[in-house]
Amino acid sequence: MAVLGSDAAGANSAMFVHHSGDLLGPSHLEWPFGRVDIDDDDLRETAYEIFFTSCRASPGFGGRTPLTYIGVSEGAEAGGPGGRAPGSTVVPTSRLKRALGLKSRRQSPKRVPAMAPGAGSGGVLSPVKNRRPFTTAELMRQQMRVSEQSDGRLRKALMRILVGQMGRRSETIILPLELLRQLKPSEFNDAHEYHEWQRRHLRVLELGLLTHPSIPLDRSNSSAQKLKEIIRAGELKPIDTGKNSEILRVLCNSVVTLAWRTSNGSPTDICHWVDGFPINLHLYISLLQACFDTKDETMVIEEVDEILELMKKTWTTLGINRSVHNVCFTWVLFQQFVTTGQIEQDLLGAALTLLSEVANDAKKATDDSLYFKILSSALASMQSWAERWLLDYHESFKKGPAGLIENVLPLALSAAKILDGGPEVASCLSEEQSDSLYGRVDAYIRSSARNAFAKSLLKSQILEHKTLDSIAGDGEIGTAEILIVLAKETEDLAKKEKENFSPVLKKWHPVCAGVAAASLHNCYGVVLKQYLNNFSELTKDTAMVLQTAGKLEKLLVQMAVEDSADCEDGGKGIIREMIPYESESIMMGLFKSWIDGRMSTVGEHVSKAKDTETWNPKSKSEPHAQSAAELVRLAREMVDQFFEMPVNVTDDMVQHLTDGLDAQFQGYIAFVSSCGTKQSYIPSLPPLTRCNQGNRFLKAVRKVVPCHAFAEHPNTVPPNGDNFGTGNHHQPRPSTSRGTQRLYIRLNTLYYLLSQLNTIHKTIRCHHQSHQPPRRFPTASSHFDLARATINAATHHVAEVAAYRLIFHDSNAVFYEGLYIDLVSESRIRPALRALKQNLALLGAIMSERAREGAVREIMKASFDAFLMVLLAGGRERAFQREDVETVKEDFRALTQLFLACGWDVVTEEVVEREAEVVKGVLELMGEPTDQLVEDFSVLACESSGLIMSNFGGQQRVPMPPTTGRWNRVDPNTILRVICHRNDKTANGFLKKNFQMARRK
Repeated sequence: MAVLGSDAAGANSAMFVHHSGDLLGPSHLEWPFGRVDIDDDDLRETAYEIFFTSCRASPGFGGRTPLTYIGVSEGAEAGGPGGRAPGSTVVPTSRLKRALGLKSRRQSPKRVPAMAPGAGSGGVLSPVKNRRPFTTAELMRQQMRVSEQSDGRLRKALMRILVGQMGRRSETIILPLELLRQLKPSEFNDAHEYHEWQRRHLRVLELGLLTHPSIPLDRSNSSAQKLKEIIRAGELKPIDTGKNSEILRVLCNSVVTLAWRTSNGSPTDICHWVDGFPINLHLYISLLQACFDTKDETMVIEEVDEILELMKKTWTTLGINRSVHNVCFTWVLFQQFVTTGQIEQDLLGAALTLLSEVANDAKKATDDSLYFKILSSALASMQSWAERWLLDYHESFKKGPAGLIENVLPLALSAAKILDGGPEVASCLSEEQSDSLYGRVDAYIRSSARNAFAKSLLKSQILEHKTLDSIAGDGEIGTAEILIVLAKETEDLAKKEKENFSPVLKKWHPVCAGVAAASLHNCYGVVLKQYLNNFSELTKDTAMVLQTAGKLEKLLVQMAVEDSADCEDGGKGIIREMIPYESESIMMGLFKSWIDGRMSTVGEHVSKAKDTETWNPKSKSEPHAQSAAELVRLAREMVDQFFEMPVNVTDDMVQHLTDGLDAQFQGYIAFVSSCGTKQSYIPSLPPLTRCNQGNRFLKAVRKVVPCHAFAEHPNTVPPNGDNFGTGNHHQPRPSTSRGTQRLYIRLNTLYYLLSQLNTIHKTIRCHHQSHQPPRRFPTASSHFDLARATINAATHHVAEVAAYRLIFHDSNAVFYEGLYIDLVSESRIRPALRALKQNLALLGAIMSERAREGAVREIMKASFDAFLMVLLAGGRERAFQREDVETVKEDFRALTQLFLACGWDVVTEEVVEREAEVVKGVLELMGEPTDQLVEDFSVLACESSGLIMSNFGGQQRVPMPPTTGRWNRVDPNTILRVICHRNDKTANGFLKKNFQMARRK
């Protein structure tokens, strides 16, 4: 008798959980019969109720003579006659199990159902002699994990239903409706249990009569509408099922009307309440799951014959026939094989045996569209699962039980043949296979060979993070040693194919080993071709690879020829697929110029860098462009490989190498320095105008700036980092833009290239000297002179552009556009200094130590130029009085001190003084009286124009000096600009009289 318990698994599901013992990978199996909105426990209990009701007249289900038994396992465990030792396999007593090739369950001492009362921990287990034997109904209850309480309620309800009508057929009973009528809340533990029980039966009625009816239902059907309303009401609270309940009366009328419908309106003696697809199959498969042992899910219980015979009684109620049963039982066996980890091949073999009967059924059911829908769905799922492993059978069956492929392959082919054949299918696999099956096996062989080869590539670390299909576009395919190992692994794959798989595949494919050999041959050929494409000259390693490839090719060709000996064409077709490696001719053809080939690779990298370089640092410790590091790496490798060549290195060859590298470095340096000019960041000079006079200018400013802004201390900084009185459009921008940071990386890159060129130059001289005879010495000429000169010019240019971008673009809001706007005291240099200090700190974090000096010096120059432009070309928003000069000088001293105190000792006081000389001269001009400025300007303007000052009369005007942009204190245009920004009556009158300058608005 089957060991009973409540821990069995295996409910219907669209996706099964991965089993820890899965030998073929994830046991994902698509559920083929559609989905129903009900959980597995409710489905299983409903199936048991239908089963019990259908079998109520049978012994053990309420019949007069209960069917009792003691299973085979109990007899064996008892140690009586016929008993077997624990762990052995008994001959199955079930006729069905014998027919399907299923073994009986394995024995274990822990499976004894009971012990003698006096047995101790060290005693011998023995069955209880006087215990009550189980009935078939009790076996089924425990197999389906139904509680005794639920079973008792069901039996009680059936007794009430059948009072006075014992001859009533089960297919005329609408079971959920009758149970709702007969069982009351008092028969349950609590109201919640009763409500859940009632909701389950209402849900079953909805699925069987409304959602999945066997006869199409009109949406406007009034009974359906009423039933739906009652079901929705029952979701919230239990419906009243008392004798006088109106809702129960409406429920009964609606359910009976819907269940007794027919397609043509003619009378019927069978109600249709749960025979629609797919709810009927879900219930029936739930019943079939009870055929498996709850203690060993891979085993079918010995009582399967009796159980299946009783299940036939549910066919009428569920709308099942023998053909559908065969499909469902085949599926259940196959599903159990998959979900239990594919360890019990008997289940797979049983499913394969049943497929022959399914195929015979398919021949006869030519007009049953629903049957073919069920059949095709089940077979498609089985075929999909099987083919997932057959397409990679080298890996799938590597660790599986011996001979597993012998069952999986016929299963896939049988399913495919039934699906392809439709109603005209022929199921006997012993007949000659059709072309479609031959092609399918051919595809399995080729796909598995490719997959196995790809795994060997990954194992050899040739295609890390790549696929076999990506080889054709990839030029980096590992080393010679890897190719040699790969050839050995390919040879092992071919032998494994011939010894392990070809004997099985030969039944369906006459040249299976030849096809596998051809596939492996072509796969290795692809990798070999890509490997050889990386070599422009024959080396020892390349020769070893080609020799190994030639040996592999001979082995694979021999394997294909032997396997094709009995073919009509003698294997010519397979041999034609094997594209020759031509190892010998390739070895003779690898005499291309080595230097020119490698130089082309470097040139391609430089060209690629122009399109892909983003000027992000390679790392924090290597703050230069990655493309530069790659360029240096290629150059070093080229130099090292050059001197490793087994040739006599001459001065001309060395010069040819260094000239080529010098040209490539110059090209890359030109690319690094192509970052624009500083002029693109310097704003254009505004037109010269004369200031408004006195208080009128201040009043105009006060109209824009709130009065409270003038009450603040001029050096007070608001919380947001800006000065009061500068306006929202002058917010400080202390951070360096990404564009400027990329310029820093360009500078780092140039200094990195300079240091690496020196290192490469030393390496070349050292190697060259070692290759010269003792009496000769390498020439004293230096290499890479042109590249070094190009780097020196490029570093100055890039540093200059970066500095002017930082000052005039990144810091524009707090410098040129924010300094001394409207009133000097209200918009001083403090925000600009703060932003500049933060920017210099960021510069120090980004730039290498060697690159900082030139960069900081250029930033200082740019900031001084910006300061001069504020003073001399500040536009209409700036005006200075003579009293402002001390404030401006103080700000400029703070600016110079910032560079002296930046902390890297990159700018000396001498350099600062030299660069600040022009600014200090302009500041001296700003401190002079207006009359003196006018006089100096007049003299210098006349001298620059070639005129004599004494010749000017009272009505003559001083000529307008040209704007050169080279500010200094003796430049007339510089003095004129100081006058234009002087806010007093004398300057205003002079500018109006001599140049008719417009007044600022």
